[in-house]
Amino acid sequence: MPPRPRPRRPTAHELEQAEVLRPPPRAPVPSGSPLATTPAGEALAMLRRRGFRPSPWPPDLPFPADLDPARTERFAHLLDHYAFRLFLRGAIQRRRGFHPAEATRYLGAEGARAMADELVALGLAERTGRGRYCLLHPSRSFGGTLEWYVARELRERLGFDTATGLRFGAPGVGGDLDVVAAAEGRLLYLELKSSPPRQLGEREVAAFFDRLEALRPDLALFVVDTALRLGDKVVSMLVDEMARRTGRRPKPHRVVRELWALSPGLHAVNAKGDLMANVARAIAEGLRAGRPPLTAVEGPT
Repeated sequence: MPPRPRPRRPTAHELEQAEVLRPPPRAPVPSGSPLATTPAGEALAMLRRRGFRPSPWPPDLPFPADLDPARTERFAHLLDHYAFRLFLRGAIQRRRGFHPAEATRYLGAEGARAMADELVALGLAERTGRGRYCLLHPSRSFGGTLEWYVARELRERLGFDTATGLRFGAPGVGGDLDVVAAAEGRLLYLELKSSPPRQLGEREVAAFFDRLEALRPDLALFVVDTALRLGDKVVSMLVDEMARRTGRRPKPHRVVRELWALSPGLHAVNAKGDLMANVARAIAEGLRAGRPPLTAVEGPT
């Protein structure tokens, strides 16, 4: 049988002509496309440039979106105090209402009642009789409030552009990005934990490193809103996970109190003294070092 003739390949002119005649796409550009509109804010834009599809969750906050600036400022000032954060965390856990002393084990009855009255004055809670109170805008957990507070303070104190509660969208990586922040062309990622260290497990630490490796920020902070020591459990878990992934065991360095440097770009921070002062100190240390989180790790010991 004679060989079958090869099909004629289109000429360069025909290829160009076919593309010219192709109709433009009618469907809107999907949100995950590189051609989609870049979201407002440098922090989100930096994620988009890295090929991710950040999608903010609806905020989970114990106050309405239209809270006026004066009350917002007062609420943020209250959150500066570790005692109030613990109290609000306890109040959020009691969706059906609470006696002030039920919301915290660390304050006397008078101090707890004063904090409940602060929430009433802000229009965030009401008295329901017999010494009980109820939040008017209950949230699922304290985590969203902690993210909002840290992001707000990064903007107000250090001039970062921030975004919170983002569905990451990286292939094979679960969980959310709690806070991302951008300044000086650097990308900062903060993982926030509002529970005490005893409730932190290896699975959560591994998930944090999954997000860290996918995102590759310039600086990362593992922040635990606790006055308890991090060196007893948290730092050792972070070190173990770094060793498992890099094959080299880092030597964590205590910068001050419970601020730990695990590498020049990765720090663990607690709330002892002043949460945001500790966060700011860790950022300063990391920016001066200028290296990504999983580089320059010490060798085996």
